[in-house]
Amino acid sequence: MFKTGWNKKQNSKIQRITMMNHHFRKAEISDASQIWDILQQAILRRKEDGSNQWQDGYPNPEVVLKDIEKGEGFVLTEGETIVGYSAVLLNDEPAYAKIEGQWLTNNDFVVFHRIAISEKYLGKGLAKMIVKYIEEFAIDNNIYSIRADTNYDNTAMLKIFENLGYAYCGEVYFRGSPRKAFEKVLPKTF
Repeated sequence: MFKTGWNKKQNSKIQRITMMNHHFRKAEISDASQIWDILQQAILRRKEDGSNQWQDGYPNPEVVLKDIEKGEGFVLTEGETIVGYSAVLLNDEPAYAKIEGQWLTNNDFVVFHRIAISEKYLGKGLAKMIVKYIEEFAIDNNIYSIRADTNYDNTAMLKIFENLGYAYCGEVYFRGSPRKAFEKVLPKTF
């Protein structure tokens, strides 16, 4: 099952992350308004890019609160400032069961959704950093598959998938719209 506490190995990562002045942690209810501000910025950016992604009332503040309450909301901080957000789930994406294509594995997997970076911190590789932290989180929990999806026109996220070695597996549908689905099999470390 999905572990929620930090173990000794993770604590050493926290020390390393702190030296880099970034920390990836579970979101708290008190973070919700800052998270929503970051998501609103991302929603506007997608609109300005001419995309229909996130233009239908999703995500919204209720989604953020649900993520946090379920222990699935995570933030990236720089010092004390929240600079990014993502939802991280275990084996919990019903749309993925109906993929038009094929996943690389049939084992446990981590899913991430709603990666967003604060407008003030764009261009620093922080979305990629979040994905790498999610990969570390999966390995620390003995899960070796990461799945995610994005809109066809989300070139920034598509580039991250390509750069980090995610394989295109097919299409999944959310709220009637197709999304490109990706998976990465992580190395088992012994």
